[in-house]
Amino acid sequence: MIVSVASGKGGTGKTTIAVNLALTLVETESVCLMDCDVEEPNAHLFLKPVLEGSAKVTVPVPIVNEEKCNGCGRCGEICAFNAILPLGKHVLTFPELCHGCGGCTLLCPVGAIREEPLEIGLVEWGHAGSISHIHGKLRIGSPLAPPVVKAVKCHKQNMPEGAISIIDAPPGTSCPVVASVSGSDFCLLVTEPTPFGLHDLTLAVDMVRELQVPFGVVINRAGLGNGGLVDYCNAENIHILAEIPFERRYAACYAKGGRLVEEFPEVKKVFQDLWHAICVTADRV
Repeated sequence: MIVSVASGKGGTGKTTIAVNLALTLVETESVCLMDCDVEEPNAHLFLKPVLEGSAKVTVPVPIVNEEKCNGCGRCGEICAFNAILPLGKHVLTFPELCHGCGGCTLLCPVGAIREEPLEIGLVEWGHAGSISHIHGKLRIGSPLAPPVVKAVKCHKQNMPEGAISIIDAPPGTSCPVVASVSGSDFCLLVTEPTPFGLHDLTLAVDMVRELQVPFGVVINRAGLGNGGLVDYCNAENIHILAEIPFERRYAACYAKGGRLVEEFPEVKKVFQDLWHAICVTADRV
C-alpha cells in the first residue's frame, strides 16, 4: 500500500505525521518512508538513517551541432518550455528550462541535435532501524523537482517487497506535489484549524480529487483555531481521520528532533487509530 502525506501549505506538520506513522507501523509491518520534498528533505532529521547508497539524477538536454543545422527552426517550434531558441543557424539552448522530453532531437530533420545528461539532483537510500528510507535532494538552482521526485519513487524497487510505502510530499499543490501523490493508494491531507490552513486545504482537496486518489484529513494542532475547518469537511463529506491536540510539549519534542510516538503514549494511540481509519476509508472507496 502506498500512502502519501501532503498539505496545501508548509508548516502544518506533514513530516511529523509521515515519520510518526512510519514509526508506529514498523512494529508490525515492513515500512519504507520516501521523502519526496526534494527541495528541503527533513524526515532524516528525525529518523537518523544510516545511508547505504546514492545515485545522481539527470535529465537529457540538447547539444546542437551548428555545422549540421540548416536553420529550419523546427526545434524551437516543438519546445513547449522555450528551452531552445533557433536564430537562423545559430541556436541558443537553456538547459535549466529543459524538461528532457527529447522532442527537438527526435524531430530535427538533419540530425544536428544530440543529448547529454545534466545532473539536477541526488537520491540517497538507507535504513533507520527497520525502516527503509529514501530521499531526494534537488541541486541548488535547478527548477526541475519532478524528475527528482520520480527518481525517489523509482528507487522503491530496491526496498522489501510488500512494504507499506509512506511518501512525505512537498507542501503546496504544484507539480512536485502532483508527482509525489500520483499513483498513491491513499493520501493524507494534513492541515491546521486556521484560516490559512482551511484555504490551502481546499486547494489540496481539489488536487487529489483531480488525481482521483482516495483521501482523508488529519487536523494537527487541533483546538488552536475555530470550527470552520470541521464545518468545511462535513459539508464536503471529507473524513477527518485523526486530530492531534495543540500541545507545547509536542512542539518542544519536534523542535529537538524527537519522536512523538516514543515520548507520548497517547500520541502513539492516535497513530494506531489513524492507520485503522486509513484502511477502513480506503476499503470504502
